[in-house]
Amino acid sequence: MLELASALLDALGEGRRLAVATVIEVDGSAPRALGTSMAVDDLGRVIGSISGGCVEGAVYDACTSALVSGTAEICTFGFTDDDAFAVGLSCGGRLTVVVRPLDTDDAPLLDELRLARDGRAAGLALMLSPSGTVEVLTASGELPAGSGGAPDARRQRIRSELVAAVHRGRSARRLVDCDGELVQTVLLVSAPPARMIVFGAVDFSIALSNAAALLGYRVTVCDARPVFATPERFPSAEVVSRWPTDFLAETEVDERTVLCILTHDDKFDVPLIEAALALDVAYVGAMGSRATHERRLAALRVHGVAEESLARLHSPIGLDLGASSPEETAVSILAEVIAARSRASGSPLRETRGAIHSAVPSAVPAPSAVPSPSDQIRSLS
Repeated sequence: MLELASALLDALGEGRRLAVATVIEVDGSAPRALGTSMAVDDLGRVIGSISGGCVEGAVYDACTSALVSGTAEICTFGFTDDDAFAVGLSCGGRLTVVVRPLDTDDAPLLDELRLARDGRAAGLALMLSPSGTVEVLTASGELPAGSGGAPDARRQRIRSELVAAVHRGRSARRLVDCDGELVQTVLLVSAPPARMIVFGAVDFSIALSNAAALLGYRVTVCDARPVFATPERFPSAEVVSRWPTDFLAETEVDERTVLCILTHDDKFDVPLIEAALALDVAYVGAMGSRATHERRLAALRVHGVAEESLARLHSPIGLDLGASSPEETAVSILAEVIAARSRASGSPLRETRGAIHSAVPSAVPAPSAVPSPSDQIRSLS
């Protein structure tokens, strides 16, 4: 739902009534991630896509029914590879969605949508009851009052889980233990783009910064040499001409941040890697040959870096794809970043078993640009 914030708010601003279907569970090889949404307005127009075309018709019917009834409903589409064609899930698997009306009376939800539209961190918690009812909590604003006039402990507990999920930048579905009561909860998150900091203004950095920007990263390139660290060479990145360790000590990072050290110079590499491994970030990678890597490891051990920390270092950086050009190397590095952040094997799909599309949400950020309403809204033929 949060990824459609701009289009939903525009439709509501036009006086339209909406019903929104949101994926709350993915089993098997269903192609969409947790939290993906599709909406239908009272003119029959569709916003977004919930399955890449697989179950759009069935979801459309569920949304139009919700517009009439005014109540929320949980629906499941697709069961096995053999009968998935009944609803168009040609890839098999199963999607469970919650369908609920959305109108201008839901002020806390609208405030959260505005945060997401403006590129700020936002989050929704869908509390699912065994009877099929759905309560929505937001990451910001006041919690609904309980019977005693103050928010109850259950809502406070789930709000804390939601805030933590927003900080991590990941949507998730989990059972939340609320003083012995297990509450099935879907945490939907819209976070600002994750950050990638590339150290070293070399040709490989140009290709990497351009490719990472396409994946939605907010890219910064840092190099102590101002003649190389120029905006003209790195049009897709923020460019900083600073001593790398000084910049890393002062800049903002979090557990989604990716650090790629491409300086390939020991006077930069060793202290920079040591500083990077001391941070709670998603990925630390360093370019260099195997001999360079072994030399750096020896130097880092002399500096007192623990083996547990050294095990977090991705060096030589990238996956074994046979890459040689800067552009190919960028693909190799980003492939390893995606695999590391999503805890995937990086193996060819033909050599793996089980669902192709994992139920674990992707750690790679969605692009920050939101398509315009005219791109997202289409008439259903």
